[in-house]
This record gives sequence, C-alpha cells and structure tokens, in this order.
Amino acid sequence: MNIEQAGTYKLGDHTVKRMGYGAMQLAGPGVFGPPRDPETARAVLREAIERGVDHIDTSDFYGPHVTNHLIREALHPYPDDLTLVTKIGAKRGEDGSWNPAFAAHELRAAVHDNLRHLGLEALDVVNLRAMFSPHHPAEGSLAEPLSVLAELQREGLVRHIGLSNVTPTQVADARAMVDIVCVQNFYNLAHRADDALIDRLAADGIAYVPFFPLGGFNPLQSGILDQVAERRGATPMQIALAWLLQRSPNILLIPGTSSPEHLRDNLASATITLDATDIAELDGIASPSRAAGE
Repeated sequence: MNIEQAGTYKLGDHTVKRMGYGAMQLAGPGVFGPPRDPETARAVLREAIERGVDHIDTSDFYGPHVTNHLIREALHPYPDDLTLVTKIGAKRGEDGSWNPAFAAHELRAAVHDNLRHLGLEALDVVNLRAMFSPHHPAEGSLAEPLSVLAELQREGLVRHIGLSNVTPTQVADARAMVDIVCVQNFYNLAHRADDALIDRLAADGIAYVPFFPLGGFNPLQSGILDQVAERRGATPMQIALAWLLQRSPNILLIPGTSSPEHLRDNLASATITLDATDIAELDGIASPSRAAGE
C-alpha cells in the first residue's frame, strides 16, 4: 500500500500525508485505563510510522495519559517529519466521564502534562476542544481559553493552534484572534453538517480533520456502502475513508485502531479511487436532517 497516493496537505509548518493515525483507541474500553495488550498497542504505532504515517492525533485525556505514554515508549526519539497533534480543554473523572477543563490553570497544566508525557519541549499542534456540549458543537465564547493558548504559543510551548468540536461561528471568531491551522469535528459519510465549513476552510488553506470518520460508537451501516464496497473489492470502512479523502483536498484522516490488521486496512483506503457513479451513490447516504446538522 502507498498512502502517498492520497496526496499531502499543510498542517502547521509541516506538509503531511493526508492519511494519518488517531491514537484514541489505544487506551482501554471507553478510552479509559490501559489497553488490554500494551505491546500490541506499541506495535501498531511503530507499524504506522513504518508504513509512512507522519501525523498522529492524541491527547493526555485519552486514558488519561495512556496514549501519550504509549507514543513516547514506542516512538521516542521521534522521526524528524512526525507531527504530533494533541488536544486540551477536557479532563476525565474517576468514573471515566468527560468534563470541561477551560480554566487558565487547567489549560496550562494540560499543555505541560502533554509535553512531559510525550517527551517534548514544544507541541506541534494543540487543538482547543470546546466542551459546551461533550460530543457535538454548541455555541459559547472561546476567547478566554484561546488567549491562554496564545500566551503559551508566545512562550514557545505551542507551535500551532487548532480547534475541535466547534461551530462555524466559533471558527470565525477564533480566526479573528489567532492563526488556526486545523479544525477537528464530527464528520463522515452519513453526518455532513460541516460541508460548508469544510469548503470555506479549503479555500483558505486550513486543514479539516474528521473525528469518528467511521461513525465512532455507532459504526456506519448502509446497504449503498456495502454495494460500492463489493463492486470495488474493498471493505465498507475502506470505502467510507476513501470517500472522505476525495471529498476535499484539505481533509486529513486519523482513523484509529488497536489492531495491526485494521491499521493496514485503513491505510489501504488511500489507494482506492472512487468514480463519479460511486460518489453519487455514496453522497445519497446522508439524510437531509444529517446533512443540515439536525
């Protein structure tokens, strides 16, 4: 497989291959606690790099701390061309709950924790995750937390700033304050509320990174997806990833897995080219309500 077939895109001060890797699933069930097989988790990370992946998405609240420890154990000292993208703005409760962590001291502590656990002197990209609603964007001002991130950037601890789980209004407001290099939101073949946002970001050269590209906790299921996959000799999930790569050139993918076999399947989607018939059929999967973000 050759993930370079999907092309490259700018992410901060690096140009990365559009097929990356998301480390979230390396943590235990519910993204909480250690993995069942830490050595396999480290092996997946090493294989991702060996197969050409040059950007990895992580966060210190995965586990918490678990995925960052695994990344450091498996990959440090890091390849010169590797971009590590992390997130702050949330913390985990003792019961595994996802809770906002937007206070200045919490954001500063999160950056320093990520630096320490990853073994870095500066973080390549830090996404501020809006937690006004845990799993879907909701309006609210990001001015105060962004000002903290801007301070950390001036101090040299953060190179680039991104956003996660945000509305188009929040993106516009943030861009008026700081330089935003990427937006990471819930988006996939069936959930397309961000279509217009993706196009606006593409026009301005800003990366868009879908989380839950395969549906997340509710995996994508569609007879149309199955039919296109059978016609192409691929799996439905490979077709869903290939569709995202062809949706817009600014889309970067970070599918996650704790399985070496699934990693290879995911990366192989970069070699699939969908024709106009495939695209037209797949575009019909999104219901009008989903496409409108309802």
